[in-house]
Amino acid sequence: MTGRALALLHTSPVHVPVFEGLRDEDHPGLALRHLVHEDLLARARVDGPQAVAGDVQKLLEQAVADGADAVLCTCSTIGAVAEAGAAALGVPVLRVDRPMAAVAVAAGRSVAVVATVESTLEPTVALIEEEAARAGRPVEVSTVLVAGAWERFAAGDRNGCLELVAAAVDALEGVDAVVLAQASIADVADRAALAVPVLSSPRTGLSAAVLRCRAGAPS
Repeated sequence: MTGRALALLHTSPVHVPVFEGLRDEDHPGLALRHLVHEDLLARARVDGPQAVAGDVQKLLEQAVADGADAVLCTCSTIGAVAEAGAAALGVPVLRVDRPMAAVAVAAGRSVAVVATVESTLEPTVALIEEEAARAGRPVEVSTVLVAGAWERFAAGDRNGCLELVAAAVDALEGVDAVVLAQASIADVADRAALAVPVLSSPRTGLSAAVLRCRAGAPS
C-alpha cells in the first residue's frame, strides 16, 4: 500500500479512532485521510439522503483532488448516495456496510436490521435486498429501531447506547442473522449473546476498501 491513500467519509468523529485502530491491526502502513461532516447525517435524517447528494459529491471530488486512491463512506444513511457518485470520479467509492450485507444474506433467509437512527433503516434494507438479488437468494428483512439509544450516543453515553442495542439484539427470535446498521454500534457484535451471527461493518468494510484501493479501479 506504499504511496496509496484511502479517504474515509464519516458523519461522526467517533469513527476516526475505530478505523485508525483497524488499520493498525490489519493494514499497517496504509495512509488514511478522514473527512468528518456531522451535518450530512443531521440533514439526511430530516430531509432524506438525496438532500445531501450534491454536497457528498463535492466532498468526494475534493478527496480525489487531494490524492485519494479510493473513498470509503462509513455512514450507512448516506452510503448509497456516496457509492452512486463513483462513476464520475474515476476511483472506487465504497459503502462500509456492503460486505456485511453480503455475509448476512449468505447466513440465511431471515435478516434483522438493528439501528439507532431511523434514516439508516431504509438504505440498509435496500442494500440487503440488493445483495440477496445478486446472490440469487430469498431474503426476509425485518427492522428494529432501538428507542433511546441514539439519544444516549448523542449525549456522549456510548456505553449506555451499546447496552440498549445489545438488549434489543438479544431479544430477537427466529432470525438467521443480525445486521448492526451503523458503524457506531459495531461493538454490540461482541456484547450480544444471541446464538446467530451478529454482524458489524467496520472491519470487513475497511478490508474491502483496501482491496479496491490497491486495484485502483472504479467501483
